[in-house]
Amino acid sequence: MMPTAELRPFDAAASMLMSQALSSSLIAALSRSAGFALSGIAPVPAEDSPEGRAQRTRFEQWIASGAAGEMEYLKRRNDQGDLVRASLHSVFPWARSVIVCAADYSSAQPRSIDPAQSGTAWIARYAQTGSHVESETGARPTDDAPSRPSDYHKVLLRRLQSLDAALKAKTGPFESRCYVDTGPLVERVYSRLAGIGWTGKNTCILNQQVGSWLFLGVILTSLEPESDTLPQLAADRCGTCTRCIDACPTQALTPYQMDATRCISYLTIEKRGPIPEELRPGIGRQVFGCDICQDVCPWNNKARTPSRQSDDPELAPRAALVNPALDWLAGMSEEDFGHWFFGSPVKRARFAGFRRNLAIAMGNSGLICFLPRLKEWAASSDPVLRESAQWAIQRLDKNHTD
Repeated sequence: MMPTAELRPFDAAASMLMSQALSSSLIAALSRSAGFALSGIAPVPAEDSPEGRAQRTRFEQWIASGAAGEMEYLKRRNDQGDLVRASLHSVFPWARSVIVCAADYSSAQPRSIDPAQSGTAWIARYAQTGSHVESETGARPTDDAPSRPSDYHKVLLRRLQSLDAALKAKTGPFESRCYVDTGPLVERVYSRLAGIGWTGKNTCILNQQVGSWLFLGVILTSLEPESDTLPQLAADRCGTCTRCIDACPTQALTPYQMDATRCISYLTIEKRGPIPEELRPGIGRQVFGCDICQDVCPWNNKARTPSRQSDDPELAPRAALVNPALDWLAGMSEEDFGHWFFGSPVKRARFAGFRRNLAIAMGNSGLICFLPRLKEWAASSDPVLRESAQWAIQRLDKNHTD
């Protein structure tokens, strides 16, 4: 526990509460009210504990291997040179527990591996989401309306803040921080420690009842968790199954490890500039993210029943973004792109990166109907788009002459 002299003004009161136990039953009730499907509490391992040392070592080795690619935020270090995400103690020495909450975004919509119409693209399921709410005129928007996209980061953050406020109303003030993919921690590590699920061979958190279609958010707190009600860690139920590894088109997966530099999600979202040519055929029709390793998972198939589909109104898929036509997406102006994807995770790829991805998907389609668009892009002033389109034209020409 930090000395009182180091605490900020309201922390003097919070320090008296740090000895209070954080109740799992209370968190379960409050998280459901906030709109989460699952929740749990994980203790923050002491820095010198076996678990704490193991966490740091795993993350440091993964970064050192180069598997993080160009994701510089994962490599950020503090003034002492320690990787920020390797240990919570390096940033928040007051943190004693992590409340982990999960929102379910499963749906009955087709999977990326299901038969689809020729010439269609795939946008990762998590980025298909939209808010199905009434418009200002009172009319419900149509499924293909280019409005009301939702970003799970913002949706979950609002829910976490609501949960945080409700908890403080019950317990009094304490130190806390709410994060959705932006905190100095690896959410999946604490999800496992909180009993949400086990880490699958595809590196996703898997829950036996729900599967892996889960958005994760966390609240760091200065409260100690109840020692006698800490969750039992979920057993690893992947067994001998290697479907996710076998199905990955770019061989990004080995058991429980992912090389981000080969992952289609990384390549189509985080990677700037040209995508390595040897990986382009494996990208297939994926133009933003990838769901293949989750779509083939037996645990997700088991959870894929009508009674198990999420009915979360803020995370429902927008039908127009399920198997969208490549020519429709390619015909978007930058203004159209902004209109359709403002507030959506798709914006992270940027307009230039999105068109680069479309060019590669067109080249992989085998359809010569895309040649006019690709020839137009092959003369673009954007060097990355120009080169990607030239590659796609050559690939289509080769496929039709072989």
